[in-house]
Amino acid sequence: MGAAEFLDWSVQIALVILSLAFLGTVFKVIRGPTLPDRILALDMLVATAIGFIAAIGIKTGFTLYVDIAITLGLVGFLATVAFARFVLTRGRSENDGPSEDDDMTQDAVIMPDAAQFSEIGEAKKK
Repeated sequence: MGAAEFLDWSVQIALVILSLAFLGTVFKVIRGPTLPDRILALDMLVATAIGFIAAIGIKTGFTLYVDIAITLGLVGFLATVAFARFVLTRGRSENDGPSEDDDMTQDAVIMPDAAQFSEIGEAKKK
């Protein structure tokens, strides 16, 4: 078995494993059960797509696929951050009552304005 044949078999096995991961992840996106689970599954779909692109790039020898995979990784990261901010700020429905994490969530999302900074400074002086 030569190196080229070994590489071809390795890429084929990787594509099969990535296909199984893709199917499982699509199932998780559809079934949930919660919004953060779906967001995490979408992030996994991006990672699986990067794996597909890398495997196809290895199989074809076309190096532009590496640039495409890097770009997709950056876009996927930014999308995950945007979805996480959405969950923290507007992800709950109005029927949901306040949770025990509301104080911490609001502090993490909303920056204090100048008046609040002056109140904090005055409180420290006392």
